[in-house]
Amino acid sequence: MKFVKDAELDQANLRIVVAACAMVYIGLLGFLPGQSVAHYVPVMIYIGLFLLASIVLRQVIARWPGHYPARRIFGMIHDYTGTSFGLVIGGEAALPLYAVMVWVNLGNGMRYGSRYLAIATGLALLALLIVYWLTPLWQAQPFMVLMLMITSTVIPVYAHLLLERTRKASEEAIAANLEKSRFLAQASHDLRQPIHSIGLFTACLREARLGDEERRLVDNIDRSLLNVSQLFRSILDLYTLDNGRLLPKYQVVHLGEWLAELLRQNAEAARWAGVELRLRPCAHWVRVDPALLATMVQNVLSNCFKYGGQRPVLVGVRRRGGGLMVEIHDQGRGIAQEHLPRVFEEFYRVRHLRDKDVEGVGLGLSIVKRLGLLMDMDVGLRSRVGRGTSVSLRGLPLATAPQQPVVRDDARQAGLLTGLKVCLVEDDHNVLLATQALLERWGCEVQAESSGHNLVSDCDIIVADYDLGNHATGIECIDQLRAQRGVAVPALILTGHDVERIQAALHDRQIAILSKPVRPAELRGTLRELSQGPVTG
Repeated sequence: MKFVKDAELDQANLRIVVAACAMVYIGLLGFLPGQSVAHYVPVMIYIGLFLLASIVLRQVIARWPGHYPARRIFGMIHDYTGTSFGLVIGGEAALPLYAVMVWVNLGNGMRYGSRYLAIATGLALLALLIVYWLTPLWQAQPFMVLMLMITSTVIPVYAHLLLERTRKASEEAIAANLEKSRFLAQASHDLRQPIHSIGLFTACLREARLGDEERRLVDNIDRSLLNVSQLFRSILDLYTLDNGRLLPKYQVVHLGEWLAELLRQNAEAARWAGVELRLRPCAHWVRVDPALLATMVQNVLSNCFKYGGQRPVLVGVRRRGGGLMVEIHDQGRGIAQEHLPRVFEEFYRVRHLRDKDVEGVGLGLSIVKRLGLLMDMDVGLRSRVGRGTSVSLRGLPLATAPQQPVVRDDARQAGLLTGLKVCLVEDDHNVLLATQALLERWGCEVQAESSGHNLVSDCDIIVADYDLGNHATGIECIDQLRAQRGVAVPALILTGHDVERIQAALHDRQIAILSKPVRPAELRGTLRELSQGPVTG
């Protein structure tokens, strides 16, 4: 449940504290030289009653929270009545109680807004006039009263100006943040499309018969595209974390199989860096958000490829406490001791001589740290110069294996896409051509459509972009085809939009989602899974 701060309750709590302090102050006055305790007893009794009434009012506010203007104004009158009585009876020694009037003015204005500040100021001036009328001491000091009235006016006016400036600055900040959100959302979608299509075209080239020189050029394109894609994902991850919209979605996964699949997806990048990925077998099941954990491990691996090239990288799992720890160790140059306290800061990079060609802006480890906090995991780092670096992800909770675990047989699945009928719906021409070409390279029979309008297909799987222009969405296109066929055709949504929003729109439709830019290995693996049966979860 989201916690909402109750300004009126805070004011009521502070009222009780101030009244208690006033009682202590008045009680001490009677023991000063030349003062009589009996003189201040009426004030003490009144403040005691005031304190009791304040406690009752506090309980009423707690029982019936909300915005009640009459109750707020009653609270102000209650404050000024108690303060005025103390000033009238207490005489010169009670003058410090005037500070309570100033507090009531500013407290109500700062908590409730300028309208209540004006009301409080008017009541304060009226209270001062009443005290002046009832107190001979004040009548003998007209300039003191004038000073107090000016003070009671000038301070609230200045507070009002500050409140207005703060309000305008806050509104401008909110508007700028909304505009930034809209810009990033649109830029995210527009940038994902070309990155996605270039990645698919490159994968098509890789499937073709190429000479050594051509394959080297494709490798260079692919490597540069991977760097752009990783930087793009890092910026979006950082933006999502800053917005506080990212919430873990826990699943029970076989950690050993999950890590093996993740390393297979990073095998190409490891080959470019000259890194041999080694994985120690693990038979444990854990409860984790696999997407967020994948982001954490991939960011660490990316650093291993940058700074530990031409040497092996070891990935292993160990028991720690009541859970598991994933440890990733490279044998690279290592990090000097003075840099270790800052490596998790955003945009902080440990630069070495001849590092100008190393990609990245220093976001990877900061994202790992923040995702770890989000999932209650501890992220540790140990490093020695010349010996390598170890990053540990601690706190993965052990889980019980599902009743019917999915058994993967990669050798048997290798040819499952051959002859698979795929209906591809994509309104971006380049993405449509790239995806169609890659699917056909994998042996699929592709029906390519640029619109889902009046779609008719006998496909085995439908792959649709979410945003199909102004006429329909990919979800509506899938619904239409399923209704036409009378069967829940396995379906996949590819999207450049916010995945959380798309998942909310899916409800229980049993449709898989992949976020652009999609890696060919991700697309191939998802199509294999869909060809085996409906998507669950």
